[in-house]
Amino acid sequence: MTDATIAPARSDPRTRRNVAVLVAAQAILGSQMPMLFVVGGLVGNTLTPNPCLATLPISMIVFGSMTTAPWISPLMQKRGRRAGFVIGALAGALGATVAGFGLYFGSFLLLLLGSYISGIYMSAQGFYRFAAADGASEQFRAKAISYVMAGGLLSAIVGPQLNKVMFDFSVIPFLGSYIAIVVLNLVGMLLFFLLDLPNAAAMAASRTTETIRSKMELLKTPHVAVAIICGMVSYALMNLVMTSTPLAVMGCGYTSANANDIVSAHVLAMFVPSFFTGHLINRFGVERILACGLAILGLAGIVALTGVTLGNFFAALILLGIGWNFGFIGATTMLASSHSVAERGVVQGMNDTIVFGCVTLASLASGGLMNCSGGSPVEGWNAVNIAMIPFLTLAGGALIWLALRPKSVR
Repeated sequence: MTDATIAPARSDPRTRRNVAVLVAAQAILGSQMPMLFVVGGLVGNTLTPNPCLATLPISMIVFGSMTTAPWISPLMQKRGRRAGFVIGALAGALGATVAGFGLYFGSFLLLLLGSYISGIYMSAQGFYRFAAADGASEQFRAKAISYVMAGGLLSAIVGPQLNKVMFDFSVIPFLGSYIAIVVLNLVGMLLFFLLDLPNAAAMAASRTTETIRSKMELLKTPHVAVAIICGMVSYALMNLVMTSTPLAVMGCGYTSANANDIVSAHVLAMFVPSFFTGHLINRFGVERILACGLAILGLAGIVALTGVTLGNFFAALILLGIGWNFGFIGATTMLASSHSVAERGVVQGMNDTIVFGCVTLASLASGGLMNCSGGSPVEGWNAVNIAMIPFLTLAGGALIWLALRPKSVR
């Protein structure tokens, strides 16, 4: 099989087929992520002896993703994407099983272990977007990434609603959600055998003829550095706010059903724009779309700080989702265009390690800010949103720095 990157114009029909499969995988397997993020915080709040650690199970998911990226990306480079995706789905099923046992036995440590294992799935899912770009022509690359991200639209509907149904499936609250996640992984895993990706042997052959820059050289490349910073800030801030949202909503006197509806609206907002984000990037340029994403994230924080009505929660979380979409897809597109095929495993693994490392810290800080800042849920919620300011400043400054550099040295 010829490496698709050698003949990009002829690769797009195959890329479109792979995109369709990855969209389905994003929709089915991706449903577990909003389920885990809602259930993780609520179950953690029930089992932990310290309310400041309520979101630690979510932090462990992201930490698992961070520590998985350094080995799963090179594994995909060597063995192919399919191998990594199947490992991710199996880990998702195992993680939900272990976390379910933790809930059943009332063990916070087992819950954390299961959450960590689930992070392996989260890491593998993060590479769906890069798999969509493999072999895509320059014209189709942004659209391919965007369409795969759009697969999360169905997961945004299915995940929270499935949570609602499964909450009371067992006499132990939330146990049914973990059972449903096991099934989603085992069924969704079958999709990966329909992928038709460039084989590992062809990719290995291409690496022998290309120079691979060191990690430090790659990090000194302006587009790589800015892409990582913007992706890191977009994802970390989205996670910071979303992780604390169920706690804030219920702390302000609303119900778990309200929390699920708000998270559902948020995840819809994360993925609905994907139907046109790629087109916008092609038309206006990736830097402008990244800037819009950061501005919308800032607006989400402002809306959250103006009140704690259901309307405020819905509006803030919808804006948060749109801002994440523009920021993260923009950063992914910029990164995918900033390295060679031979450098793919190094760059993508390094990117996801840094991004999810910061997301881990954000999710951990979320619970501390929410439950241990001030004397009320409102004060905690305000602290979460104020914490966005320095990170938005960092990403915005990086974009301005890139724009001011001569094009020849970017």
